[in-house]
Amino acid sequence: MVPDPPDGRLVETRQRGWVDPYAGLDAFDYARHQPSPELAPFVGHFWVVTWRDLPEPYVQRIVSHPTVNMTITRDFHRIAGVIRGGFSYTMRGSGRVIGTRFRPGGFRPFLGAPVSQLTGRFAEIGEMYGRAGAELVGHVLAEPDPAAAVALIGTFLLRLEPARDPLAEEVAALVETAESDVSVTRVDELAARSGRSVRSLQRLFRDYVGIGPKWVIRRFRLHEAAERVQRGLDLATLAAELGYTDQAHLTRDFTAAVGMPPAAYAKLTSRP
Repeated sequence: MVPDPPDGRLVETRQRGWVDPYAGLDAFDYARHQPSPELAPFVGHFWVVTWRDLPEPYVQRIVSHPTVNMTITRDFHRIAGVIRGGFSYTMRGSGRVIGTRFRPGGFRPFLGAPVSQLTGRFAEIGEMYGRAGAELVGHVLAEPDPAAAVALIGTFLLRLEPARDPLAEEVAALVETAESDVSVTRVDELAARSGRSVRSLQRLFRDYVGIGPKWVIRRFRLHEAAERVQRGLDLATLAAELGYTDQAHLTRDFTAAVGMPPAAYAKLTSRP
């Protein structure tokens, strides 16, 4: 279960990217499970969303992260590359989704190829990992205990024998910098911190993250914008702080990713 949100706060770090997440928590339960030490270099966390007896369908929209996710539910069982736009999932009746969120770069050892091959795509677990993948899906769907289902996924991933990759760990640290330091608004700034040229950084991100550093930086600044818009920060000030050319530029990007302009989002997420 997720604790009650702090007053006036839209998105805690753990739910960054959820559109109006606290409204959603009236409809479903959300829990995170940490990976084992052996999986921690590759997996950020496992997540479980459970809902019961919904009187009507509930749609949760997500503003995506620069990560690969493996999700298993009765509706689908697939690996999702980085999704450039927003996406949504509709919950009906009762159900459960168990997800594995890989660290940026963390899926590269499980794919054995540039992660950009998955960008904007969904790959069936059974197609990617054959009979073993199909059996994993069946076991996870049949397991009623979420923690036990997560353990099944962890065991499966370890049996694939992923090898630690210094480049994957480098890119994960750079993505963390892009997320946590709001002063980073341009690719050349991140390249300077990495000690790489801009072109080298772009190649590294496409290979290990699946998408370029410009998109990564912009996406994290949009997550930041969503939090600050809900708090009532002036858009012109926000645009300047987050590296946008002007308020109109921020509004266009925000609307494309979130599905509504900042003013409508602020109204939607306001709390009495």
